[in-house]
Amino acid sequence: MTASDPRPVGEDDLHAFVDGRLDPGRRARVEVWLAAHPEAAARVAADREVRDRLRARLAPVADEPIPARLRIANLAGPRRRRIPRGWPNAAAAALLLALGGAVGWVGRGAVPGSAPAEPMTQAAVSAFRTYVVEAAHPVEVRADGSTDLVRWLSARLRRPVVVPDLRAQGFRLMGGRLLPAGDEPAAMLMYDDDRGTRLTLYSRAGPTGGRGVFRYARADDVAAFSWIDAGMSYVVTARTDEARLLQVAEAVDAQASGKREGAR
Repeated sequence: MTASDPRPVGEDDLHAFVDGRLDPGRRARVEVWLAAHPEAAARVAADREVRDRLRARLAPVADEPIPARLRIANLAGPRRRRIPRGWPNAAAAALLLALGGAVGWVGRGAVPGSAPAEPMTQAAVSAFRTYVVEAAHPVEVRADGSTDLVRWLSARLRRPVVVPDLRAQGFRLMGGRLLPAGDEPAAMLMYDDDRGTRLTLYSRAGPTGGRGVFRYARADDVAAFSWIDAGMSYVVTARTDEARLLQVAEAVDAQASGKREGAR
């Protein structure tokens, strides 16, 4: 590509620009285009910040050794014994599948792009869209009854519900409500800032034990980060940029983890 490349700049170019995958000529064209489109430039800058923060956060995961069950020798060996001679193509396919599984384990969660939304994230985004537009009744229990709110939600979820303090991130608690989540209940806390931006924290009982990395998803203008930790699943959702939402997710995670540690 050259700087005179006539193709218009598109989303693929912006993603490749963030990841540093453009050749010099195309990169120069994208830089010129971004200089003329400040809103897109701000979004690209936010995406770069999210990428850098996620890479730093997930670096220890990438350095973990591949589990023995996913090593090529252990995966390819049984297949080699079972596949009859005369089926080299099938053997090659099995080896490629093994390689894909191993690489997938090493890189899980390490790509900071938007991932397909999981069912819990879809439910959180749906609840966000339903209640953030409410003027009179956005929550069932308002923040001035926060003690009752925590007690009520914790009793219904049968798990300690944490109400994070997000004032350092620019959000104040409005209140919360109980939501159905299949056969289990879910809690939703709502926050807003001084510009009218509303944010929700959706939580419910999740897989027992263990911890998952942050997953980012976007549905049109709504962004979400989800993760699991110590038997709880969390989703933070807002109409805001990824960098700001990641800061909120990290603050929620730190406060939830800190409360658990303090309770031991």
